[in-house]
Amino acid sequence: MDGDAFDRLWTPHRMAYIKGEGKPGDDGEYCPFCRIPTLGDEEGLVVARGRSVYAVLNLYPYNAGHLLVVPYRHVPDYTDIDVDETAEFGAFTKRAMTVIRSVSGAHGFNIGMNQGSIAGAGIAAHLHQHVVPRWGGDTNFMPVVAQTRVLPQLLADTRDLLAEAWAG
Repeated sequence: MDGDAFDRLWTPHRMAYIKGEGKPGDDGEYCPFCRIPTLGDEEGLVVARGRSVYAVLNLYPYNAGHLLVVPYRHVPDYTDIDVDETAEFGAFTKRAMTVIRSVSGAHGFNIGMNQGSIAGAGIAAHLHQHVVPRWGGDTNFMPVVAQTRVLPQLLADTRDLLAEAWAG
C-alpha cells in the first residue's frame, strides 16, 4: 500500500480519451456524429431521432443522463443551421430536459455548446449541444479531489430509460 493511505480507483479505459486516441479531426475524416445515425439506436446510444436532429447519450458523460442534441448535417457552427433545424434543435433540448427530469428527478441543468476547439469543443467540426442534468450535492470529493466521476448506471440502461420516456 502507498504511504498516503488512500485507496486508488482505476479507470484505465479513460486513457485513450485523455490522449485523444481515435479523436476525429476537423478535416472531414471520421466523424462520430455522422456515423451514429447509421447505427441502431442501442448501439449508437441514440435516445430519439427527429427530421433534422437527434439526441444521443454522451459517451464520456459529466453526469448520468448527459445527452447531446446533434444536427444530422455536418456543420461546425450554430449559425450554420437553418430555421427549421434551429427550431427542432431547440425543441429537442426542451424535450431532453423534460424527459431527464421525469426519469431521474434532475434538479437543474447545464446546457451549452462549445463553439470551436479554442472554446473547448472536443469535436469542433460537428455542432452539438450538451444537456447535462444536475442534482444538489452532485459535486462531491470524487470529481473535485479524485478527478473521477461515479456514474450509477450503465449507458445502455440510461439510454433505454430515456428512450422509453421520450417515446411515451
